[in-house]
Amino acid sequence: MSITDTVDWNPETLDGILSNDEGRPVLFTNARILTTDPLIGTMTGADLLYVGSLIVGVGPAIVTAAQDDNAIVVDCTGMTIAPAVVDTVALAGGRGHRSEYAATLTPGNTSDFLVVPDELATDVRDAVATVMTRPGQVRALVAAGRPVLWAGIDVPGRATAPEAGIPATTDPTGSPRIGVWIDKNDFLHQELTADGRYDETRGGRPHAYQGRYWIDGDRIDYLDDLGFWAYGEFRGDELHHAGYVMKLG
Repeated sequence: MSITDTVDWNPETLDGILSNDEGRPVLFTNARILTTDPLIGTMTGADLLYVGSLIVGVGPAIVTAAQDDNAIVVDCTGMTIAPAVVDTVALAGGRGHRSEYAATLTPGNTSDFLVVPDELATDVRDAVATVMTRPGQVRALVAAGRPVLWAGIDVPGRATAPEAGIPATTDPTGSPRIGVWIDKNDFLHQELTADGRYDETRGGRPHAYQGRYWIDGDRIDYLDDLGFWAYGEFRGDELHHAGYVMKLG
């Protein structure tokens, strides 16, 4: 069954977005847009254009150029587009420079946004609350360019959150990330073993922290035996964790 058989808001364009393997631009047009960007502000009768996971244009009259570029066009008459990820510090005026603003609907930022009826979006707070309180009224929830909700229902094939609870330990045997990671000052030694355990030596103090770890892409999550969680990030041949930069010893 096609998604067009189950939704009643722009079903054809949803099918087009889901099957978009050619990198076609996607344009949400004729909307009120709460950009939260201090320079752009709120726009009415405006368009939001994205390609892949990035917003490439926001403003009026983009639709003509978008059609020239064979864009997928979604009519948002009577709808408001708002950021799906909200920078509450920016909304409260706690950012000193525009370049510090995150999660705004600004060209160059990730295409994370939601579309709701105008009457449910007097401001960004109300728009975002709709996802929690009235999900059936959400016309679209888009994450990095891919629809998650459409016309109030889950989009087939959407990403799903991990199950609650402690994940099962996976065996990363053979991974180049197994071994002892040492920071440049030789203060922190962090051993990652193939059974999913870590053991830290700090300042010559052995077994300072021990626990379990999980690697997901370039992210590593730690659950210490004392009960607290921490994380790190692999960047090339380096492991960044809690201000330390380590390399395999």
